[in-house]
Amino acid sequence: MQTKVGFIGLGQIGKPMAINAAKKGFDLMVYDLQEQPTMELAASGAKIAVSAKEVAAHSEIVQIAVRDGIQVEALVLGEAGVLASMKPGSAIAVHSTIHPKIVKKIGASALALRVGVIDAAISGGESGASAARLAYMVGGDKEWVEKCRPVLAASGANIFHVGELGKGLAAKLCHQLILCINMISAYEGTRLGDKAGVDLKLLQEIVHLGSAQSEVMDHWQRYNRSYDTVPSGYALFYKDLGVVLEFAHDLGISLPGAGLVQQMLNPVLGIEK
Repeated sequence: MQTKVGFIGLGQIGKPMAINAAKKGFDLMVYDLQEQPTMELAASGAKIAVSAKEVAAHSEIVQIAVRDGIQVEALVLGEAGVLASMKPGSAIAVHSTIHPKIVKKIGASALALRVGVIDAAISGGESGASAARLAYMVGGDKEWVEKCRPVLAASGANIFHVGELGKGLAAKLCHQLILCINMISAYEGTRLGDKAGVDLKLLQEIVHLGSAQSEVMDHWQRYNRSYDTVPSGYALFYKDLGVVLEFAHDLGISLPGAGLVQQMLNPVLGIEK
């Protein structure tokens, strides 16, 4: 009998992750506020829930991939949250990029009900999810990580168990900080090159062979966005950097680069004029 899996949050990355789980033959039930992605999952063989509680009652493992910590906490711990309907021995895998303290709070509440919690942060984006090439940064007790490993493997080429609950998210926040600062350096470097008349593809070849090499610069055309638009990806980076800065404050360290990059995103998102 296949493991009963629930998936809540069928966004850009969540939808292909859920489709992968369906393709692997898991007994999948999904829930999202938008009708279109649920219809796509139904076509892939998934059951469609009318509430998060229905997903919880169905599932041995519930995967959550919603936007932010407020949504995660409400989905799990709210009056109609999944935790109240989950069976002892079942598990929750949180994929959203949120503050580690939130998943620790959820873990403490779940412990009393004998429900496991892991933070399984992801890297690889929509294309990585579609191609089942995601990298997972996972925190939590080994027992629960191993319980969730098969469904994580449906979308992940690499699964790193970083340590106790919250450590996967800590690793993801480090990753996002490095990525965002790389993006700013690539933007400014290519802007300088463009004004100086240096061919972008040639500049990329040069940087690739030098100490400034980075995946961001290698694929700059994919990362670059027009500063005349408000791309949703930038909004997510802004949100993630806010979590990074809050986490750093809680740890008592200063990250001026993170603060600078977030401020530079303000005009892109229309936050400052």
